[in-house]
Amino acid sequence: METLLGVFSAFGLSASAGLNAYIPLLAVGVIAHYFPDTLKLNQPWDLIANPWILILLGILVIIETLADKIPAINHVNDLIQTVVRPAAGAIAFAASAKVITDVNPVIALACGLLVAGSVHAVKSVAVRPAVTATTGGMGNVPVSIAEDVAAAGVSILALVLPIMMGFLLIVFIVLLTWWLSRRKVQTA
Repeated sequence: METLLGVFSAFGLSASAGLNAYIPLLAVGVIAHYFPDTLKLNQPWDLIANPWILILLGILVIIETLADKIPAINHVNDLIQTVVRPAAGAIAFAASAKVITDVNPVIALACGLLVAGSVHAVKSVAVRPAVTATTGGMGNVPVSIAEDVAAAGVSILALVLPIMMGFLLIVFIVLLTWWLSRRKVQTA
């Protein structure tokens, strides 16, 4: 059961990294640093809880959050984050509580990379261009704020209530499958 909770947590954190690369890493680091009984990170992932790394992650959260709110810079930021977010998702997945000891490290890193990369791809290829086109760019800031709030909420939820994260993950997959199948029917 503990491994399953770790996997739910890992999926939530890596999905969150697809929206904002540094929020889930900062959440993992803060919880592991201040509540080591709650989240014990194995080596080398325990470096995320180092105070200097936490400061660096805090600065990176601020930079990414601000860059995503400035027109034109947000597009450059999304390009840069195309590499960073999947990597952060892989790290968040692998670093999650006890997953790396029970799941092959290569599989853990690949899962995190795929989940964060998929979320980022949907965000940057489908959602953001649609928001820009339909609102003339005026909707990008509110959507970016919503993404940051969602990333923080999902990160905290994944760490504190992994069973709830698993339930939400299943609901999301069902809804996404339904939406994609409905979309195929409409285009056919």
